[in-house]
Amino acid sequence: MALLLLQLAVLGAALAAAALVLISVVAFITATKMPALHRHEEEKVFLNAKGQKETLPSIWDLPTKQLSVVVPSYNEEKRLPVMMDEALSYLEKRQKRDPAFTYEVIVVDDGSKDKTSKVAFKYCQKYGSDKVRVITLVKNRGKGGAIRMGIFSSRGEKILMADADGATKFPDVEKLEKGLNDLQPWPNQMAIACGSRAHLEKESIAQRKCSFGGLISQPVFIGSILYGRH
Repeated sequence: MALLLLQLAVLGAALAAAALVLISVVAFITATKMPALHRHEEEKVFLNAKGQKETLPSIWDLPTKQLSVVVPSYNEEKRLPVMMDEALSYLEKRQKRDPAFTYEVIVVDDGSKDKTSKVAFKYCQKYGSDKVRVITLVKNRGKGGAIRMGIFSSRGEKILMADADGATKFPDVEKLEKGLNDLQPWPNQMAIACGSRAHLEKESIAQRKCSFGGLISQPVFIGSILYGRH
């Protein structure tokens, strides 16, 4: 009886291992290609600083910027300016320190019902459409869909997701960059570094007298190769 149980246990372990290998192989094969991103015709273009339509780039193109900042925004006309002012102030100062540093900020208006796109476009007019671009989605896709749209329209070697509410200090991106550089990416420089404010939860509760529904991890700094960029 004991021998039979041992044989069944070995067989079960072997089947589990085989199933794990099969799942891994299937996941690898299906992950080699990303599904096509559906865009409405209006979502294939952006307005330049002069108000003229230009075709959005593709992540499959060779990168022309060091950093792309994707800002998913839904009804953020009031909070967006604070975040954009801080982000662009940091990015401009960094570029002055290092003229070789290049960036772009992509605001993705996720079907907002307020003036989010108009507010964002003012920054495009101020800084130029090479640095600030606004993508206005025809309908709400959700945060994940908005981020995906921005990433697929980015030109950066590295891509940063930053929330429109300015919940994190933008200069903290340097901590994420350090974390990314300290990694040993595999394969082809693929890597992700995530910043977390979990250690500030108690302080935030004490100051704001409110509780979080869960821990918040933002922003997300993504190695470009993860999305097929060479």
